Amino acid sequence: ICWSKVFCMADHSKYHEFSQAGDFLIGGLFEVHDMTEVTPEVFSEDVFLTCRQPFIVANYRRLQLMRFAVEQINNSTQLLPGVTLGYEIFDLCSDTRSFPGILDFISVNESVRPWHQLQPLPGNMTSKVISVIGTYSSTKTRTLAPILTMDFIPLVNYGSSSSAFSEKVKYPSIMRTVLPNQQMIEAMVTILLHFRWHWVAFLFDNGEYSTDGADLFLKKIKDTEICLAYSDEVNANTNFSEMFQKIDTQKINVVIIFAPGRTASMVIQAAINLKISKKVWMATDAWAFNRKLLEMSKIDSIGTVIGIIQPESEIPGFHDFLYSLQNISGQGEERVCSQMCNCRQLTTEEIVAADPAYSFPVYSAVYVVAHALHNLLQCESGQCNTSTTVYPYMVLAELKTSNFTLLNKTIKFDENGDPEFGFYSIVFWNNEEAEEVGFFKMYPFVDYYINSTKIQWYTNGKVSVPTSLCSQDCPVGSAKLQNGIHTCCFDCIVCLNGTYINTTADPYTCVNCFATEWSTTASTSCRPRSVEFISFEDTAAMVTLFGTVVVRSAGGPMCFLILGCLCLCSVSVFFYFGKPQEAFCILRLLPFVLFYTVCLACFVVRSFQIVSIFKIGAKYPSVQRWWMKYHGQWLVIAVAFILQVLLMLISYTSVPPKLYNETVLYPEQIVLACDINRAAVIGSLILCATLCLLCFVFSYMGKELPKNYNEAKAITFCLLLLALTWVIFATIFILYRGKHLQTLNALAVLSSLYSFLLWYFLPKCCIILFQPEKNTPQYFQGLIQSYTKTISQ
Repeated sequence: ICWSKVFCMADHSKYHEFSQAGDFLIGGLFEVHDMTEVTPEVFSEDVFLTCRQPFIVANYRRLQLMRFAVEQINNSTQLLPGVTLGYEIFDLCSDTRSFPGILDFISVNESVRPWHQLQPLPGNMTSKVISVIGTYSSTKTRTLAPILTMDFIPLVNYGSSSSAFSEKVKYPSIMRTVLPNQQMIEAMVTILLHFRWHWVAFLFDNGEYSTDGADLFLKKIKDTEICLAYSDEVNANTNFSEMFQKIDTQKINVVIIFAPGRTASMVIQAAINLKISKKVWMATDAWAFNRKLLEMSKIDSIGTVIGIIQPESEIPGFHDFLYSLQNISGQGEERVCSQMCNCRQLTTEEIVAADPAYSFPVYSAVYVVAHALHNLLQCESGQCNTSTTVYPYMVLAELKTSNFTLLNKTIKFDENGDPEFGFYSIVFWNNEEAEEVGFFKMYPFVDYYINSTKIQWYTNGKVSVPTSLCSQDCPVGSAKLQNGIHTCCFDCIVCLNGTYINTTADPYTCVNCFATEWSTTASTSCRPRSVEFISFEDTAAMVTLFGTVVVRSAGGPMCFLILGCLCLCSVSVFFYFGKPQEAFCILRLLPFVLFYTVCLACFVVRSFQIVSIFKIGAKYPSVQRWWMKYHGQWLVIAVAFILQVLLMLISYTSVPPKLYNETVLYPEQIVLACDINRAAVIGSLILCATLCLLCFVFSYMGKELPKNYNEAKAITFCLLLLALTWVIFATIFILYRGKHLQTLNALAVLSSLYSFLLWYFLPKCCIILFQPEKNTPQYFQGLIQSYTKTISQ
C-alpha cells in the first residue's frame, strides 16, 4: 500500500513541531482539534474543515510536553548517550480521519506490506516507529490499537483509562501511564461511603471512557449501601430541564459526571442556566482540572464540586521550554497547531495556564520508551550499542519489565500493563481553584484521607456534610424493610423481645436469640440468661430441710409403718434443690407418691378397723372374724402399695420425667425445672384421691365412738389440710413458674407430711407423755364397756 500526501500528513520539514529526525522514532497522537461532531468523507483534503473545529489548548500543551521530554532525553548523557530520539506527531482530530497517521507509523518508505509478507526491511526496520505515545480518548484508542497490534508496536497510553485495555488477550501491545477506570471508581465509591452518600445520580456520554465507567460503577456498588437512583446518557440533544427535574423529584443530592470535559461543560452550564443548586458534584480527572469550568460564571451557585484527579506534577524546565517556543515565533516563524493549521493568536501564557491534567503520564510515557531503549542498547556502560537491531516487539517486552525512578516516583507496570505508581488527589473547587483536601492511594496498599474541615459545603458554610439518602437510617435495634426496587429505600421495623438486629451481617432481618439467651425490644445483641435453681446453700432450702427431722411417737405397729413411710416421703424433698438432673426429676415424685399411698392406706385401714370393732363386728361377726383371721388390714395396705407401684411403673415407662428449661415467661433467665407429664401420673393421683375419700367416709362413720377411739375429727382435719395445701400449690403453679416454685413444691410435700404428724400423732404423743393414766388397757376396756352399755340401752 503506497500513498503520498493524505489528510493529517504533510511535508514535515516545514512543521518542526510535529516532526523531528532521530536514530529511533516515536509516534505521538494528540487531539489538538476535535472533529467528533462532523462526518465528511474519510480522506477529504478540506484543510479548512479541520482548522474550523474546536482547538483544545490542554492537548496542545501535552503535545509540547512530549517534545520537551524527547529534547530533555536527547540532551542527557546518561540515558541514551550517543543516540537520539525523533518523533512523528499527528493531530488525532477524529476516529475516521486518523488512519493515515497510524498507517504512516507502521510504514517504511511510505509503504505498508501485508501481514504475510512482513520480513525485516532494509535498515532492519519493519515500521517507521518503535513505539507510539497516545492517545487521550479511550474511544480513539480502541479504534486504532488493532492496527498497531499487528506489528506489536507498543502503544504507551497517557489518557485512555477504560478497563478494556487491561485485557491483554485483546490488547497485548497497550501499556499505559494513566490510572485505569477501575481505580477511579474505587476512589469514587470510597468517597461516597466516607460521606455516607448512598443515593446518587450518574451521568455519562456514549464514549468508551464513560460507558466503561458506568459499567464499573454498577458492579462496584452491587454489594455496598450505595444505590444508583438515576443514570442517563448525556449528549447535545439531552433535555436537561427534564433530567434535573427527575433528579430533584427523587431528592438526589449527589451527581456524578463521568464524562470528558466537553460533556461535563454542557451539564454544568445547563445546571447554572436552570438554577440547579444544593448539589454535590463529583468530577473525574477528565474535567476536575478544567480551567474553563473552574472560572465559569456562577459556578458556585450549583453547590459543591469534589474532584478526583491524578495530582499535577511540576515538570522541571517545562515552562522554560514553552517560553523558548515564543522566542522562536518572535523571530518570524509562524507557529502551527497541526500538520495543516496555523495557531490562532495563542500565547505561551495560555499554554502554561491550560489544564495540567495528564502531564506526568505524558512525560513518563516518553521516559518509559527511552528506558526500554536504554536496556535494549545496553547503555549501562555509558555508551550504547548502536549495532543492536531493535524491533517494536522487543521494546514492548522491555516496557513490561520497566522499573526506574522518575521525579521521585518508581515507574513500573503490573501484568495488565497498568501503572503501579501514582495516586489520586481529592480536590474541592474553591474560588476558581482546585484545592487539595485529601488523597487516595493504591500502592503499595489502599489508603485514603479526606480533610472534611477544608471543604466549604454549599450548606451556608456549615461544617455539617450534606446528605443524600433515600431513607434515613433506622433507629438502633430496628430492621430495614425494603420499599421498592432499591435497597436504599426502606421502612424501619423494631425488633421484638427475644430477637436482635446485626446491621453488619444483615440489616434486614431480626434474628431470634438462642434458647439460652434473651433480649429486650430494639436490641442489637442477645444477653445470656441467668441459670436459676434452688441450691442446697440457699436459705429457703436449709429451712425446709431442717424441718424434716424424724418425729418419733408411740403407737401400734401400724403407727410405726405410717411414721416410717412419712420419713421416706420426706426424702423426696432433698431432690427439689441443687441443679436438676433426670434422676432428681424421678425421685422428686416417686418416694412421695409411693410411700404416701401407704400412709393413706394405713389411715383407711385404721379408720375401718375402729368402725368395724364398734359397729360392723356386732352386726356382721363373720366379717369381723374373716378380717382378723386373714389380717385384712395388711392385705389392703399391700394391695394399695402394689397397685401404686404398677401405676408408677407404667407412667415412668411411657412418659418419664425429663429436664425442662423455662425460657418463655422469664426472657432474661433460664429456670431449670422438671417436666412431669400430668396425663401419665393421673392414675396414681386417682388412687391417692380414692384412698383419701375412703378415709374420710370411714372417719365420718365413727364420729359417735368413744373419744379416745374417735379419730374422725383428726383425720378429717388432716385431709382438709392436705387438700388445701395442694389447691394452693396448684394455684401458684398456674400463676408462677420461677425458680422458687421448687421450694414451694417441697413445702407442699412437707405440709402433706406434717398435716398427719402434727394433727394426728401429736395429740397421741401428748396423751402418752402428759396423761399416762389414759394409756392403759384398763382405761380402754372401760371405754368399750361404757359404749356397749350405752348402745344396748
